[in-house]
Formats: sequence, C-alpha cells, structure tokens
Amino acid sequence: MLSCVLKQVVRQRPCRHLPAMPAVAFYHSDNGVYGYRPAAWTEQTSGARAVTENRICYPSLMQLVTAYREHGHKKAKIDPLGRQKPRPTPELDPAMYGISLTDNKVFELEGIVNSTMKSGNMEDIVSHLESLYCDQMSAEFMHLTTMEEREWFAEKFEESRTWTLSDDEKKSLALTLAESQAFDNFLAAKFGTIKRYSGEGAESMMGFFQEVFKQAVQDNLEEVHIGMPHRARLNLLTGLLKYPATLMFKKMKGLPEFPQGAVCSGDVLSHLYNSVDLDVNGRQLHVSMIPNPSHLEACTSVLSGKVRGRQQSLKDGDYCTDVSARVGDKVLGVQVHGDASFTAQGIIQENFAIAEVPHFNIGGTLHLIVNNQLGFTTPGERGRSSLYCSDIGKMNGNPVIHVNGDNPEEVVRACRLAMEYRQHFRKDVLVDLQCWRKWGHNEIDDPSFTNPSMYSIINNRTSVPDLYVQKLTDDGLTIKEEVNDKVTTLQVDWNEGLKTLETYQAYHYHLRRRWKGFVQAPSHVTAWETGVQSDLLRYIGAKSVEIPSDFVPHPHLKKTFLQSRLRKLEEGKPLDWATAEAMAFGSLLYEGFNVRICGQDVGRGTFSQRHAMLIDNQTDAMYIPLNNIMPQQTGFYEVANSPLSEEAVLGFEYGMSIENPNNLIIWEAQFGDFYNGAQIIIDTFVTSGEVKWLLQSGLVMLLPHGYDGAGPEHSSCHIERFLQLCDSKEHDIDGDDVNTQIVHPTTPAQYFHLLRRQMVRNYRKPLIVAGPKVMLRLPAAVSNLADMGPGTSFQPVLPDSAVDPNRVDRVVFCCGKHYYALAKEREDKQLFNTALIRVEELCPFPTALLQEQLNKYPNAKAYVWSQEEHTNMGPWFFVNPRFNNLVGCKLSYVGRGPLGTAAAGVGQVHQQEAKQVLQQTFQG
Repeated sequence: MLSCVLKQVVRQRPCRHLPAMPAVAFYHSDNGVYGYRPAAWTEQTSGARAVTENRICYPSLMQLVTAYREHGHKKAKIDPLGRQKPRPTPELDPAMYGISLTDNKVFELEGIVNSTMKSGNMEDIVSHLESLYCDQMSAEFMHLTTMEEREWFAEKFEESRTWTLSDDEKKSLALTLAESQAFDNFLAAKFGTIKRYSGEGAESMMGFFQEVFKQAVQDNLEEVHIGMPHRARLNLLTGLLKYPATLMFKKMKGLPEFPQGAVCSGDVLSHLYNSVDLDVNGRQLHVSMIPNPSHLEACTSVLSGKVRGRQQSLKDGDYCTDVSARVGDKVLGVQVHGDASFTAQGIIQENFAIAEVPHFNIGGTLHLIVNNQLGFTTPGERGRSSLYCSDIGKMNGNPVIHVNGDNPEEVVRACRLAMEYRQHFRKDVLVDLQCWRKWGHNEIDDPSFTNPSMYSIINNRTSVPDLYVQKLTDDGLTIKEEVNDKVTTLQVDWNEGLKTLETYQAYHYHLRRRWKGFVQAPSHVTAWETGVQSDLLRYIGAKSVEIPSDFVPHPHLKKTFLQSRLRKLEEGKPLDWATAEAMAFGSLLYEGFNVRICGQDVGRGTFSQRHAMLIDNQTDAMYIPLNNIMPQQTGFYEVANSPLSEEAVLGFEYGMSIENPNNLIIWEAQFGDFYNGAQIIIDTFVTSGEVKWLLQSGLVMLLPHGYDGAGPEHSSCHIERFLQLCDSKEHDIDGDDVNTQIVHPTTPAQYFHLLRRQMVRNYRKPLIVAGPKVMLRLPAAVSNLADMGPGTSFQPVLPDSAVDPNRVDRVVFCCGKHYYALAKEREDKQLFNTALIRVEELCPFPTALLQEQLNKYPNAKAYVWSQEEHTNMGPWFFVNPRFNNLVGCKLSYVGRGPLGTAAAGVGQVHQQEAKQVLQQTFQG
C-alpha cells in the first residue's frame, strides 16, 4: 500500500532534466559516490631503451645528476639580497661518486639530463648542472611520491631553462611591474600616513599573476579564485583585477566602500576584494579574490572551499557525469602566503591534510609564498626550525620551486612550470618567491630597529621594476619611453579619481550571479511555512533506508535501523531525530537543492544515529540511499567524512556556503565543544562575514550539547560564546537581520523545520544548533508526521500543553534536553502548578512570543530560568537582561554554580548537581 502511494507522489512532481547519476554509487568501487570519483590508475613505464641503457652504462654520472636534483637548491642564487650564507653541499662533489673533472671522456646524456646538451665531458656536464640547479631558480622534487612525478618534473625543470619570453611578453611584464611600483609611489605621495602594505620589493608577483591568467586560458580553465594576505593586495586589485582606484581612494579617505543602501559595517583597506571577468588574449577568464581577515592564513581553507563550491556549481570534476573529466578542469585556486605565517600557522598543515581527501580535493592549488625573509620583525632563523619556509608544503609530496624575485623572467618560468605540474598531476605545487620588503610590516613601521644590516642593503638598492627595465634596455629592447608614458597616463587617471571620490558610488557587488533574487534579511522577524505533505515524507523516509537487492547490510543495522524505520513509517509511530533529519534532507533533494554534511564520522554519526552512508558488510562498498530517491534526480546528498581537523574543515565548509545559496552546507562537530579548534573561522568569517563584506552564508553548525556525565570536554557546546558573538539587542526587538541564528531545539520536528527554513527563505544566515546527544534516542523526544506536515513551521517558543493555565503559579523557562528532565521531575512529583516553556530560538530573541506565553498565566507569581549549565555558561547571561528589558519579566536563576570548566569530571558530583537543579527549579 505504501509503495503505491509513493509512486503516485513521484509521478505528480515535475522534474527538470539532468544527466542521470549512476543508479548505485559505491565509495570503494570504480564509480565512487556523489562528490567523489576515484582517479584512474595508470601503469608507469621505465622509459625508452636508450634511457635505461645510458643510466646503466653511467651509474656514477646518474648518481651525480640525482644529487644535483636533490641538493642543487642549497647552492642556488635565490636570495636577491645576497645575505644567505652558502650551505655545505658535499653531495655535489663529483669525487663522492668516483668522478674526476679532468676526465675528458664524452658521456651520452639521453635519459640522464634533459637539455639541449646531448653529450659532453665531465667538466662541461658539471658546469651545465650548476647552471640548471644552482642559478636563480631551483626546485625540490625528489621527495615526490611516484617515479613518474619525479621523472616528469626533472625533465620539465631542465627543459624550462630553455624557455624564453618574446619581446612583447617582456614589454608586457615590464609595464605590469612598473604599474605596481607607480601605484605604490602614488599612494605614498597622496596617503603617506595610510597603512597600504605595498608590493615594493615583491613586484615580480604581478608578473606571476599575469602568467597565471595567460596559462589558465591556454589550459581552458574558466575561473581563477585567489586567496591573499595584505602584502601587495591593493596593487593586484587595482592593477590586474580592475578594482576601481577611486573606490579605494574613497576608502583611504575614511568613507564607506560598500554600496548605498547596503547594511554593512565594512572592513579595513587591506581586506578589500573583487570579482571580475578579464579578457586574456581574446578569451574571457573570471577571476575572484576572496576577502581575508587579519588572521594570517585563515582564508586558506575558505578559498579551497570556495573553489570546491564553484566546481560543484559548474559540475566540474567530482561533480561531472563525464567519466573523462578531472577535478580542476574548470576552476583553479591560487593561494598567496607570507613566509612567516606559512611556516607557523597550524591551518596550513590542516589544509594540506585535507587537500587530497575525498570530497575536499579541488585538483591542486597553486601556492605562492611571498618570502620577505622576515616576519613582522622576526628573521627566518627565528621564525622556523626548517631550512625553508616552504617545507611544510612537502608533507603531501608536493614540489617546491624556489625563485629569485629580482629576476621577473625566472618568476614567469617558475609559474609556467608550476601550472604545467598542476594541470598534469592535479596536485598542489608551491612557488617560493624570495624577495624583500622595502618597508616594515607596514609603511609606518621602522624595520631597521631589529634588522639593521638587512635594511642597510635594501635602502641602497634599485627597485625590481627599474632593474628589469634597465636589463631590457641593456639587451637592446626599447622600453623606457613606453614605461614612462604608461606611468604618466596612470597618474592622470588616479588624480582624476581623487577629484571625484566624494561623489563616487560603489557598485552593487553583492547578491549577483547565483545570488540574484536574494536580499538582506529584514529588520523584523518573518515566519516561513516549511511543512511537507505526509505522503511525500513517508516516501522519502522509506527511500532513506532502501538498498539494492545485492547489497548486504550489517545485520544489526538491518534490524535496528533499516527495518525499524520502515516499521515506524508503516505503523504511523512517532519518529526520532535521525528520521526527521533524513526527511528534511530528502525533501530538499526532492526540490532540487543539494545537501552536504561534513565533519568527523558524519556518515555514521558520532552517536551511531545517522547512517546516511551504508557499508556493504561483505565488500565495504558504500551506498547513499538519499541519492536514489527518484529518476532524474536534480538534488544530491554529499556525505563528507573529514579528517580530525576543525579549523581548516570549518573554513572549507564556510567557503562552500558563500558560493551557492542553493546548497545546504552543514558542519557537525564530533562533540559540541570541539568547535573551539576553529574559533578563528567563527570569529572572522561565520559570524562577521556579512557584516564586514556583505557575503551571506547559510552554513549550519551542528554542535552536540548536553550534560550527561561525560565530563569537562564532552558536555557543552559553549552556547554562551555564540550568544556573545551575536548582535542581538538588549533594549530593542530583534529582527531576522541578526548576524547569526542560535537555536536549541527539543523535538525532531523542530530540527526538521530549521533545516528546511535555511533553504526556503530569500536570504541566508548562519545557523548555530545546540544539537542532541541523549535526545537522539530519548523516547519522549519524538515527533509525528503531522508535526512536519503542511501548514507547520519552526516554533521559536514551545508552550506547555500539559497544565491548566489558571492553576499555574510558577513559570519556568528552559532550553534543550533539560526540559525533559524537568518534565519528568514534574510528572514524578505531580507539580502541575508549574508551567515549562521551551525557548527554542535564542537569537533572534523571541520577545513577542514570550510575552504571549506569559499572558496565559494570570496567577503566576514566580518566574524562573532553569538551565543545566553553570552560571557563567549557558544562556542565562543572555536571556536575563532581555527578559527584564523587553519581555517585562524579572527572572530568578536556577542552575549549576560558577565553574572554571564546562562540567565536573566526577560522576557523583555530576549526579548531585543535576538533582539539586531539578529540586530548586520547583521550589517556591
């Protein structure tokens, strides 16, 4: 009977056509699952016969060549200041391999060295190796994982020494560098007291980006997304990325940079961003620079998530139905780093840890380290333990190219080589651009206090753009006049921009493209119907546990999960949290939205409740039932089990959430308090992204919470910290325009409506959910289908239907699972003179609904806030002033006393505290 109804529901819904996904998608098979397709393995060969013969014939020479490939970088002339002391490199001594430089024997080099030099005696060969590996560009690649990669990189690197730039390319490069320098000079003259974090000393990076864009269109990439710290950010924005200089000048004058009418507080100058369509050699390339906070490297994983989100939107790589497609065919991420932060910030290691994990892979990021050889004031030897600032990047077997920033053409070659590697292997690659910083950390800071010898050199040297122009002139290329004309034209334009900055209106750069039709949240609270037809919910519930006939489930799950859920649906029994969640997800998929849930063990669920992915008990193959709801399904469910990382993973998910409003992105902490490893992401992106940058995010954070004797680190999601971060008002009514929504639902239906509400509204806000642990299986914490049916929606306040309002003289307000402990205590002791009101949504604060509940109890004399958390934790500090100021109700507090940790670690103490809270709540 149920199957007939379900077929009818499917027939009634019109579906948009989409190339069909595989009917059955397995994780550990060749097909993969939605969002992950295993890469095909290719057999590696040992090369041509002549190659093998030469290596066998000249083993000592092969050892020497290998030594240069592995250690040549230690002798390379990559320091533009010439301060790095030569490092001992006994590995490069020919005598180590029984080789004499006086040996005039001619060696055939095929298969040994890839260059225009086909043969030579030992003296010529060593000289050639020196020029290849010990000049102004070198590399580390002998740590690469496979022989194929090592051989490929050696061949390409040695070949790159023959790559040349045409005269037109050299002129274009010189003009690009000159523009960056002219912009810095202009700002220094007009805004001398402004911290602009100039590009002086690192102008070659503009040549790097120019080359990235050229190579991108040649490789048929459609988009490039950039994450970048403050150094030279303004130069890149106004130069290659076409950010209006007048708007930047307006910001420097202290005027707002955001569009008129937008609700925004803005951000500092060095965090500006832009998105632009560029014409590169006659082809369009979309380039976007994401905003960044002052917390260095925090945007690294956000960029990766943004790129992954774009790949999903463009059906790139893992999301493409074309089996020949590779991850990163359409979208490239370029991440710029500082030398000191790249070494020391832990998120860098975390980001590399997830880089090639299923559901996080973006086909390789191009990393550019702008190596000032100096942190704020700290020199490299005090800022790291490793030889190079780039060494952490080798943890995944990624190549590192070191290049002298004083040689712009070598920087371009380094970029070409890095792009070729990324395109060929779809892995991360690093370019260590060794340069210098003309000023201190900013232009107002004096770096000579702590680094006098370094700045003695810097203050007495010629700039990189001027050096390059002089080099071209010496080589016979007429360029000086063209550079001067370009600079003059730019200065005229910039001066005109200064004259009009007072009247210049910023364009509306937010809520465009995929966000068209969305608005900023209103200043009042809105209600959204999120119920779904009961027949459809039964259908989705059944589909959530339907498996192929040849799939062998775990016997315990078959009985307690698959069959149990079907039986509840058929018998009309109340439903638990996991079933309500599956119905919410499935209904959104049915409507064409995508859902992604990410975190540690989310496929099964920390508490073995979800089982969104089922594993074949005999083959280990994975099956995700919700991706097989109906034919021609358009919305899909991505289950992304993450490594044990919080900061990088949450940043990644935030990046995905700002890309496309039609994707429900969820991050679940293994336990609620584990989010604190990602506090930087929460502070600088999740809770403040729209306020600073007008970037909306519908990210959902699920934080399991509840005092059940688990001890200090597994009890509390520290909801008080999120309440402190929200911009709810103590003396005025909240609207939907609060920066975050913070909820503590007590029923599966409430959770169901919250998830659906995230997607049906015409704006997006982060949702912080203090989620269930004990309530996942608590018999009282269940919901009926009718609670999720048509006409239903999330209720910010749940009334008490178990008492006679006229008999109530005590009203207790509470949140979360604590309600069920209070309800049981009331039932056991028959204390029905007390009403229990559940505050399900704390922000925006539901003032009107709470007043409505108070009006129901005309005889009430005592009003209590009861919580299981300690006084200095939980919602008490937040609700108390709002009840006083807005609701007009003075509360008394019942809960645990103050404590310096979230919960007691002694079981008996926990039990005694819980008993006291229950007793005191009902005492009057």
